[in-house]
Amino acid sequence: MPTSSLDPKHPHPTTEDIGRDTRRLHAAHDAKVAPGEIAIGVIIGRSSEYFDFFVFGIAAVLVFPAVFFPFEKGLEGTLWAFTIFSFAFIARPIGSIIFMAIQKRYGREAKLTIALFLLGSSTAGMAFVPGFQSIGFTSIVLLSIFRVGQGLALGGAWDGLPSLLALNAPSNRRGWYAMLGQLGAPIGFTLASGLFAFLYASLSSEDFLSWGWRYPFYVAFAINVVALFARLRLVATNEYAKLLDAHELEPTPVGELARTQGSTVVIGAFAALASYALFHIVTVFPLSWIKLYSTQSISEFLAVQMVGAGIAALGIIASGRIADTFGRRTTLGTLAAAIGVFSGFAPTLLGGGPLGQDVFILVGFALLGLSYGQASGAVTSNFETQHRYTGAALTSDLAWLVGAAFAPLVALGLSAHFGLAYVSVYLLSGAAATLIALSVNKAMEIKDSAAG
Repeated sequence: MPTSSLDPKHPHPTTEDIGRDTRRLHAAHDAKVAPGEIAIGVIIGRSSEYFDFFVFGIAAVLVFPAVFFPFEKGLEGTLWAFTIFSFAFIARPIGSIIFMAIQKRYGREAKLTIALFLLGSSTAGMAFVPGFQSIGFTSIVLLSIFRVGQGLALGGAWDGLPSLLALNAPSNRRGWYAMLGQLGAPIGFTLASGLFAFLYASLSSEDFLSWGWRYPFYVAFAINVVALFARLRLVATNEYAKLLDAHELEPTPVGELARTQGSTVVIGAFAALASYALFHIVTVFPLSWIKLYSTQSISEFLAVQMVGAGIAALGIIASGRIADTFGRRTTLGTLAAAIGVFSGFAPTLLGGGPLGQDVFILVGFALLGLSYGQASGAVTSNFETQHRYTGAALTSDLAWLVGAAFAPLVALGLSAHFGLAYVSVYLLSGAAATLIALSVNKAMEIKDSAAG
């Protein structure tokens, strides 16, 4: 039930206070959107977003070094492609801020439509960019612009559904409902990997680099159109609007959020850092390592990664049960420690030939699923009600930026020049950051409880 809007300095409610509380009570009572229906919207939306991003990530390894950086050797071309890969994560928080302003002025339906159209157009637009041999450096500029467009759009695609899902989930099943939206990651990765694996195996190298690689980018636009209508069907309903009103899930000024709860944003981002650090270390980075330094077939390795994505999906589902039984903080902390242990075996496995590399992928995806399943909104409940919508969005943006944006670039660059041990260092630092953030968060909660 919504709390009263009384001001401590003015204990007697005003007419405006009573009216606002009455609207919230009616909104909460009248809304009929079930958590399961919200979950479907979250899964569809996240799957389309992850598909777009993984299409770019895979192409950054298999295509872009040859098409856009032919003047560089394989390693340097891939590092330049990974640099552009990071642009979207840098642009994402900027997109969140811009599109929240659009939502306040024109409404959430307009915001979501513009964001998903921009996401699909940016991804599909990459399919039409000529290679470096045709237009020179302009091709790299265009690719970078479209990548920034992806990031701005993904920030704008925040619809509040995950927060709404968490608030409407039964108290004893919050871990279960929290993991549902995370299933979009393995679904999007499987679709993107499957398309590239088929094209890479079916076409000659010349045809694949000339036109074959462009098809997944075309498909992305169609998937985004489907996702748009699926999400608008839910977002545009009166019931959904009433639920948002009941829980005060509306944009708030970023400056106010930073001033009053900036520490919560930072702690929330670092609380899930182990999972985000692992995310691209088992998806995009190993594909680049296999292409540059292994004799294993690319198509076969993509197939192994697809099996790994299936294991990750099972891990995500299991994480819901585990978190509801032992608590989300315990789950995240235990998995962070497990990722830290796993990091010690990373150099041996990646350098151990096809068998070791496959084991790295499968075990890594299992840990990713278990940890990533509860990474969303790890400390979202710490936000004041009016700041939860904006706070949850920017917390996610910061987690992706710090934990995942530069993971392929840093891991490949350091490993190629100094050895695979630096993969261990990267993963271990993410695990340590998570454990520290969870400890700080627990201490803050105990302090607040004692003060209360």
